[in-house]
Amino acid sequence: MTNAADTSASFLTQEAYDRLKAELDHLSGEGRTEIAAKIEEARQEGDLKENGGYHAAKEEQGKMEARIRQLEELLRNATVGQSSSTEGVVSPGMVVTVDMFGDEEKFLLGSREIAGDSDLDVYSERSPLGEAINGAKVGDTVSYEAPNGKTIEVKVLAATAYTG
Repeated sequence: MTNAADTSASFLTQEAYDRLKAELDHLSGEGRTEIAAKIEEARQEGDLKENGGYHAAKEEQGKMEARIRQLEELLRNATVGQSSSTEGVVSPGMVVTVDMFGDEEKFLLGSREIAGDSDLDVYSERSPLGEAINGAKVGDTVSYEAPNGKTIEVKVLAATAYTG
């Protein structure tokens, strides 16, 4: 899975980039104004030690600022493009189906942010599995070393462009 602290480039579709940029613009504009108003409103209620509304608003502000930093970093380091149009060849932005341990697994290769609200599993192209299958063709069997040191074989069954 992707790591939010990972600062190397991530692949994003143009649609995902645009959606994240709009979210960043909202949070750093209207969002900051709205949270500042909530904090000021709660501050007017009196004693800050026992003011639940004030503490909740400050916590919300902290989460929002963390999301702003995350989006800024992601967008600054993103590689933006379209999913490969080469069906059957694994690349970032593709939905990949593999045979792993005799079970069929289906996931999106790329950033969690590409998938948006989808419940599709996502693996980074920089993960051990992602690096092993990136560039593989349908029918290829590749192997990678899992974090526990075991070698895992994976057969690529399908690779299609993610359409959202």
